Amino acid sequence: MKINVEIDCTPEEARKFLGLPDIAAMQESLIQQIEAQMASSLKEMEPAAMLKAWLPAGLEGVEQMQKAFFAQFAGGKSDK
Repeated sequence: MKINVEIDCTPEEARKFLGLPDIAAMQESLIQQIEAQMASSLKEMEPAAMLKAWLPAGLEGVEQMQKAFFAQFAGGKSDK
């Protein structure tokens, strides 16, 4: 025997039905705080500092990856 039950409700209605707290106001205030912190951090950082933070290995890592990639292609051609 197989029984399917479909409930058509919004997430807010489901939270109320299950007795879960409404945290929309708290989420909104946290999002505003996070946006403010991100905006202040971006204003304080220089482009070079941002690149160092986002790319820890820096451009040297990208160059090393390119050299390794091209070395693989060169190695493949010399084998044939």
